[in-house]
Amino acid sequence: MNGETRLLAPLVPSRGYFPDFLTPAEGLLGMDEALGALRETPAERLHAELGRLAAADGRPLPGWIRAMADGETRSLGRLAGILQSYHDAAVAPYWHRVRSRIEADRAARGRALLDGGTDRLLASLPPMLRWRPPVLEADYPVDRDLHLGGRGLLLLPSYFCRRTPVTFHNPDLTPVLVYPVEHPVPRLTPPVPADRSLGRLVGQTRSAILQGIGVGCTTSELARRVDVSPASASQHATVLRDAGLLSTLRQGNAVLHTLTPLGAALLRGGAQGDGPAAG
Repeated sequence: MNGETRLLAPLVPSRGYFPDFLTPAEGLLGMDEALGALRETPAERLHAELGRLAAADGRPLPGWIRAMADGETRSLGRLAGILQSYHDAAVAPYWHRVRSRIEADRAARGRALLDGGTDRLLASLPPMLRWRPPVLEADYPVDRDLHLGGRGLLLLPSYFCRRTPVTFHNPDLTPVLVYPVEHPVPRLTPPVPADRSLGRLVGQTRSAILQGIGVGCTTSELARRVDVSPASASQHATVLRDAGLLSTLRQGNAVLHTLTPLGAALLRGGAQGDGPAAG
């Protein structure tokens, strides 16, 4: 990894405050848009947020960060370049894994919303968040209240957020709550090698399983859609999960299956006439 990425540590301490400008709203559109927005951060905002960072940390900031706080645009461009290098080395190679967990969480929240509205959605969030109408309580590092004032709340599942949720420090920004996604329990047995998993995949039933998952479904729903027993649906889903083609998220007593980006890509390829062989 590029040695310059170590320079990010003072900007993002392991605990406590970090500047809001590092997570622009444009990040929802992609890395390029996020970095473009970061480069356009107003000087007065940089000065205020980096000054708050220095006060919270109690230690002097490195010279290049102090220059950025004083409005030196070259340092802001340097920061964007460092973030791009870090993303390329530490995030991009694993993006398919990150994306599959995020999409599984979104499917679970969407299902809760359809089944029971906002109350069911908020009640379905991870255990560090508790919906006690009209208040959503969170295990947060500091004691604070965030009043929405009719603005709504943007819920963002995060692969990298752990233990506690995160929100903007500035209450005037769009209310956002970043919460941790569920991570699978580490395997107690070695994973099935990819070539073996993909070899076991071939067949009409598993093709039907992939198509039956749609935007997400439980094992029992999948069994009904494909007309197999729940035990058979569970077995096929395990093979598909081992092959990296679907993701499974536990919801109470049930599990929710969703396609990973690889599974969706394979399904799209099959729809274009390059489907799996019969077995």
